[in-house]
Order: sequence, then C-alpha cells, then structure tokens
Amino acid sequence: MTRSTSPFGTDDGTGRPGESTETIRLICVGDKQTLPRGFSDDEVLALDSSATVLDQLASPSIEGVWIARDLLPELGELRGICQSGLMLRDLPEGAALLDHKIRVLWANRRLKAWAGKLDEDPTGETIYDLLGNPDIMGSDLCPFHTAFSTGEESSGTFQTSDNRFFQVRAAPVGDNAAEPHLVVTVGDITEEILQQQKLAAIHRAGRELADLRPTEIYQMGVDERIDLLKDNIRHYLTDLLNFEVIEIRLLEQASGNLVPLLSVGIDQEAADRQLFAHPQGNGITGYAASSGTSYLCYDVINDPLFIPGVANARSSLTVPLILNDQVLGTINVESPEVAAFSESDLQFLEIFARDISFALNTLELLVAQKADTAQQSCNAIHSAVALPVDEILNDAVNVMEDYIGHSPEMVDRIRRILKNARDIKQTIQQIGQRLTPLEAVPPGISSDEHALLRGKRILVVDEDSTVREDAHTLLERYGCIVETARGADQAVLMVRDAGEDDKYDVIISDIKLPEHSGFQLMMRLKKIIDPVPMILMTGFGYDPGHSIVHALQNGLHPKARLFKPFRLDQLIDVVQTVLLAGGVAPQANTSADSATSKSTVG
Repeated sequence: MTRSTSPFGTDDGTGRPGESTETIRLICVGDKQTLPRGFSDDEVLALDSSATVLDQLASPSIEGVWIARDLLPELGELRGICQSGLMLRDLPEGAALLDHKIRVLWANRRLKAWAGKLDEDPTGETIYDLLGNPDIMGSDLCPFHTAFSTGEESSGTFQTSDNRFFQVRAAPVGDNAAEPHLVVTVGDITEEILQQQKLAAIHRAGRELADLRPTEIYQMGVDERIDLLKDNIRHYLTDLLNFEVIEIRLLEQASGNLVPLLSVGIDQEAADRQLFAHPQGNGITGYAASSGTSYLCYDVINDPLFIPGVANARSSLTVPLILNDQVLGTINVESPEVAAFSESDLQFLEIFARDISFALNTLELLVAQKADTAQQSCNAIHSAVALPVDEILNDAVNVMEDYIGHSPEMVDRIRRILKNARDIKQTIQQIGQRLTPLEAVPPGISSDEHALLRGKRILVVDEDSTVREDAHTLLERYGCIVETARGADQAVLMVRDAGEDDKYDVIISDIKLPEHSGFQLMMRLKKIIDPVPMILMTGFGYDPGHSIVHALQNGLHPKARLFKPFRLDQLIDVVQTVLLAGGVAPQANTSADSATSKSTVG
C-alpha cells in the first residue's frame, strides 16, 4: 500500500486527507497483487472498502477503480448508489439538498431545468435565488425555516415572477445538529393553480351575470335586462374562457324550436338557421338539446352530426343549458383548429352553462314578477270598475227606453254613453296586456284549447253581486267580454238595445230572479233572439218552479245547466258547448290562458 499523499488521498491508505500529489492514477480496493499491469505502486491508492471510493473520485487524474475478486459482493451496494443517483437526477419532481443557510449543496436535473440553469452548477446559491426569488402565497411561512425550527416536515406554495407555481416540501435530514441539512422536493403545480383560479373566476362571473341592484330592476325594461345578460355572457365567454365563436339558443318547450339568443362570430345564415331539439338533422346543437348531454367534437370533417356555424370551423364544443333537469337551451363554441377544445374546456363550459341557466331563470322570474304585479294591478282596477260600469249600462238602457221613438238625438247620445262605458273596461284590459310582456309567459302556458272563448260577449244575470263579480274575474281571464244584470227586466233591455257589435253570444242566468224565473226570462228573450243561447244556474239542484224542465222543453240545450257550486272547468265546458251549438267560430289568439281549472263559483 502506497503512503504517498494525493489531493484526495491518505497518508495511511484509509481515506483520511493528506498532502496532495498528482501521481495517483488508480484506486485499488483489496489485494494489490491482482492489479493489472502498467501501474506502479506510487500511482495506486489502496482502500479497504468500496464504500469510501466515491469520496476519492474528485481528481481528474483517476483513470479507474480496481476491486479485488473477494470484495465483489460489495458491488451490489455500489450499483444501488449509482441507481439512486440516476433516479434522483431524472425524478419528475425537483429535488435538492440544502445546508443550514438554505444554500444548495446539490440539485437534480429537473430543478435546474425549472430554474433555467440546466448546464450550470447551482451549488452555493440559496434556494430562493435558484427559483428566481419567488413569493410565498397566502399566509404560508417559509417552509425551510419552519422545518429547521420544528424538526418536522414543512411545505409552502411559491409563485414566480413569470406566474409559475411550485409546491415545496422540506424535511430535516442527518444527525449533525451543528450544521443540519434539509432535503427538499419541488413540484410544478402551475396548471392546477391556474385551473383553480379559472374556476373561481367562472363562479364570480356566474354570480355577476344577472346581478341587478334594486334600483336597476325598477329602472330597466325587459329588453334592457336581456341585453345586459347577453353582454355579460359575451364578455365572460370571450375574455375569461377565450372562446371567439359563440352561439346560444333557447328552447321553446311547446314547439321544440331552438331560438337564437346570442351569436358571436357566427355566419348570419347559420345564425338564422332554424334548429329543433331533435337528434337527427339539427346538428350537434339539436342533439345536445334533445339528449341533455354535452358533445365534444374534435374534428368536424369526420363528425356526421356537425352543421358548420362558420366556414372554417374544424372543432366544436356544445353544452346544454339545464335547470332542474329541464333543458332551457344550448351553448355552442367553435374553433378553426382541430381538437382545439379539451376536457378542461368542457368542464369549464359546463360550469358556466349552469350559471347561465340560473341567470336566465332569475331574469325570467324578475320579468314574470313584474308582469304579475302589473296584471294584478290591472285586475284590481278592472274588478273595482266592472260592476259600476255594469250599473251605468243598466241605467243607460233604462233611460234609452224612454226616448226610443221620441228623441233620436237622445238615443244616439245614450248609445255613445254605452259605448264609452264599455270602452273603459276594454281599455283597462288592453293596458294590462301591454304591461304583461310576452317574455313573462312561460313556454307552453299559451294554448289554443280555449280559443273559442276569446272575444265572446257574455251576459250574466244574477241578483247576487258576488256571482256577478266572479263572472267578470273568471271568464275575462279567458278573453271573454262580460256584462251583468241584477234581474230579468234589466237583462231584456240589455239584449234588446244591444247594437250589431254588442250582441251577446251566451246568456247565463240564475233560475230565481227578482221579477221572473230564469225560464220566464228565456221566453221573453226568445221574442228578441231565437234561438236563445241560454245557460241556467240553480243552487244544489233546487228548482221549485221546474224552470229547467220547462226551458228544456222550449229549446234549452240539454247540457246548458249548472248546479251551484260548480267548478270553473264545468262553467267553461258548458259555455263552449253553447257557443258550438250556436255555430260560433273562435277568434284569433289575443291573450294567454292562465285560469286554474279547480276554481269554484256559486
């Protein structure tokens, strides 16, 4: 064993530092007798164990290491050390060893690559310098100092100046209390953090979509609120989600028609295209609306469902707008690049689509509430003036009787009074309809089921004012024009003095009136109009004078009977039966049917 000194060697062959020499070319572990030829004794450093070999390899003059055959089993340990080094070097996470001043003693390839120093030796730099002096996010403390002070593992999140994010974990290692070391792992969590931030931004945007202050609710009309919602949707889809070609359609539940609400970057011809919620022949939009499922199209050329919205579209993403398991519409985005949208884009758009659905529902509720308030106000006014106007009509026809044949001028004047009184009620109804916007009527509520009733003139004769009020309230919501009289004499005058445009289509009378019975009224009216479109009402089937029997014998329709109390749907059915029997045709739809069939009268 040589005793010459070396820059890394020993003076006794044990690996302890000695004086430097440049003669050592070979490290020998074991018996020197088995050394290969060509090496003199002063060129060989003999060691007792392979465990100390790595400490001696710093010198560039070393050409090799010789291990005797009887020490070959220690090669397993040497191989493990080499493999561990390779594993640390190529670890997908960054790794480093720090001294007690958080200076880098060693860093793996991944960490040096993230720091932009792959070809440099970062030894001696602090870990903060290596990572570009990042900020510690939130309320986290420095994980390195925490680990040193507590002796336990600590972690924190770093944000660099170029908006990258790293999860850093540090743990004490070794038994040297005077100069403790830290082993550090660093993970790049930039994508995860950016997704979290994007999700948070989407939720904030969703809350702001239809965020209206009380003053704005009262000041803004329906169209203005819709425009505000469209502007917000357009803003967030383009600026937040980076979608440039956007189309939103709303589903008409009754017809299945997908009506355009918002188009950005869509060809006008495509925007005006009629689409339905059907899986065939209506593109991906129709499929998504009919199935209630999202559709990610990676390449439109190879997708049989796709109907282009822009000429250069190559991929698309379509998501249904759903609220309470009901499809409200669809949102579609397109791109000129193949596979431009990922599963993350799908997730983000589905989340934002839910917020759009809630915003649309909120807007609909606000509109419906405003419309309902307006309608209730008009109904209250109409209810308050209905019977007084009827009284005016009754009194006017009574006065007119005295002037007929004597003073044509006075008759004409009274007829103008009658017309003006009737116009008062019509005007109130028209104002109510104008204050109730179409957008406030939920899809499917408007129906032609009761179109026969719209515009039909009905005279209700009953001594009970409550019955007369109910007649106005219930029948007029179906579009009927209702007038009332307290007794038979008033009713006869109302029918006889009705002009060509004021003739009654149906006359509903109680069988017990102050002056005459319902049958007697029918027979008096028969002298004026024949047949008489009559409906007779009786309480609990009580008919002491057999009015209904006599009326049936004299032409009353077999179904033109009502027994108080009766349900509203029974009243409507009987009225429609009498109208059909008289050959009356339905008017065009002018208002929505909104009656509740379980209401009762009588």
